[in-house]
Amino acid sequence: MIIMNMRKPEWLKTVQDREAKEAIREMNIMLKDLSLNTVCKEASCPNMGECFKKNTATFMIMGPNCTRHCKFCDVTKGEIFPLDPNEPENVALASKKLGLKHIVVTSVTRDDLEDGGAVHFAKTIRAIKRAIPDSTVEVLIPDLKGVKESLDIVIDAKPDVINHNVETVPSLYSTVRPGAIYSRSLNVLKYVKEKSPDILTKTGIMLGLGEEKEEVLKLMDDLVKIDCDIFTLGQYLRPSSKHIEVKEYVTPETFEEYKRIGEEKGIKYVASSPLVRSSYNALEAIKRIRGL
Repeated sequence: MIIMNMRKPEWLKTVQDREAKEAIREMNIMLKDLSLNTVCKEASCPNMGECFKKNTATFMIMGPNCTRHCKFCDVTKGEIFPLDPNEPENVALASKKLGLKHIVVTSVTRDDLEDGGAVHFAKTIRAIKRAIPDSTVEVLIPDLKGVKESLDIVIDAKPDVINHNVETVPSLYSTVRPGAIYSRSLNVLKYVKEKSPDILTKTGIMLGLGEEKEEVLKLMDDLVKIDCDIFTLGQYLRPSSKHIEVKEYVTPETFEEYKRIGEEKGIKYVASSPLVRSSYNALEAIKRIRGL
């Protein structure tokens, strides 16, 4: 069932309690001290307070500004700054201070860099592994223009999970992701799995942008063909009037149906709920797949 009323339904409303607000305040102080960003804050994630209360966060490296102009994203598009050479070690330090066991690292897209930021990702992965040897590391990478040499740099650093979001169905790419190519995003995930089968691959999409059910199911089939391990589905929420409009609010029941279908098709772990975001409860997927 699809809800066409554009008023936000009750199941999408979140309230930050006092503990969550305090967790956000304390996290922001630490991030500022270490000159770090989180995608939680930059992308206005609705789960920010809940995750910060659990001492979890998704670090966003390579600056706060992106070189692409996706119509759905709340990450800013502004002046691009040089990479901070201290950032990999600072991410590792913050992860250790927080007592994290599973660390998620993402980035803005940096098409201005020859390697798309692959070396910076690799340095961050290795810094975390040195600081917290028993941790697991998940990276959410841009497409790196599909360049295999750049992907190899990230793969060789041996993260536990490589995530690259396809974001939406192919028919909506020209309006939602004008700087991206669906087949290229699929090939990124395919190449990672072929090059290093032990690394878990992961991707996600937003619903409510005007996609048809048949398109979502076809996308699932594409993921099964490339042996993608983890798939997340969440409701698109419009960050501002400047962003692409919400076409529909998808009900929790429909999200549950997509979860069931995805698992029946053979995807090892499917997280599907209106407020699911790419790194939400990320460790649970690893534990489930690896039987931990």
